[in-house]
Amino acid sequence: MRRRTLLTGMAGIAGGLVAAGSPAFAGDARRVLHVRPGDSVQAAVDAVDGPGWTIVVHPGAYREVVKVPAGRAELTLRGATRDPRDAVIVYDNANGTPKPDGSGIHGTAGSATFTSAAPGLTVRDLTLANDWLRADHPDITGTQAVAAYVTGDRSSFGNVRFLAHQDTLFVDTTALDAFDRQYFHHCYVEGDVDFVFGRATAVFEDCHFRTLRRDVDFTPKGMVFAPSTARANPYGILAVRCRITSGAEDGAYKLARPWVPSYETTAWPSLVVRDTRIGPGIDAVAPYTNMREQYPWQTMRFAEYRNSGPGAMVTVPENRPQLAPAQARFHTPRAYLGDWRPYA
Repeated sequence: MRRRTLLTGMAGIAGGLVAAGSPAFAGDARRVLHVRPGDSVQAAVDAVDGPGWTIVVHPGAYREVVKVPAGRAELTLRGATRDPRDAVIVYDNANGTPKPDGSGIHGTAGSATFTSAAPGLTVRDLTLANDWLRADHPDITGTQAVAAYVTGDRSSFGNVRFLAHQDTLFVDTTALDAFDRQYFHHCYVEGDVDFVFGRATAVFEDCHFRTLRRDVDFTPKGMVFAPSTARANPYGILAVRCRITSGAEDGAYKLARPWVPSYETTAWPSLVVRDTRIGPGIDAVAPYTNMREQYPWQTMRFAEYRNSGPGAMVTVPENRPQLAPAQARFHTPRAYLGDWRPYA
């Protein structure tokens, strides 16, 4: 089903569009590269020779893995139209997928369709997807399949769709002692298990999170957030003025659980969800759960503020920590992102 719906809304294309000036992409004097069907987005990334370049991706499906290294600072990657459904970068690796060279498996981060370590990255008007499906690979137990793995400070995403199932969007940092900042505005993220996760200072503003239908006989079916914030970082994941909807039955999903990785057992996950409409797919009575018993969610930095909707009802107060108005002033995009103002 995922493979049939990725291009919904894409403008009709008959064959590939020929890019003038190069067999891989076309450029101009304004430090802009154009990528068209039949071309490679990665080839355009590799051709960038300094900061301030823009890569324009024209309508089409680009089945490839794209990696933006740290040296491509201040890169902009954008769709040629304002509809993110028109230009889709998609691949189908999972954690347990063997590497082509036989050197092992990809691992969670290595499964990502799109990876960036570049500071000052801007991505907009695109779809980043991983269409690996559990049902197609019953022999693989490492079912994490990442659409985007992002590190690097000042990474900004606007009007971007992130599509996958488990571990859709990995918001990470370049090092364990780095507090890299990421900003997501008017984005759409869908998945089932821990599908927004990581240790970055990540702000989601006016975004839409959607939990997928999952035909399993247990609950919860999954969780939206799984932060792994460093203990020294005062800010983790912030969702403000967002909405959470579901394709699953009512109460099937948890809002979050903490992630304390084996490589950073001192992590102190932080999540604030505020001014957000939460649909009935989230368990309102017990919206949080543990990842492992030694790290109960109650000891983490989880809080909500002025949320609405059936999934936000406070029926058991101790299960839904709420910020006081005075505390909420410290949990805003400006507080989290400091002197970086991508939202201005």
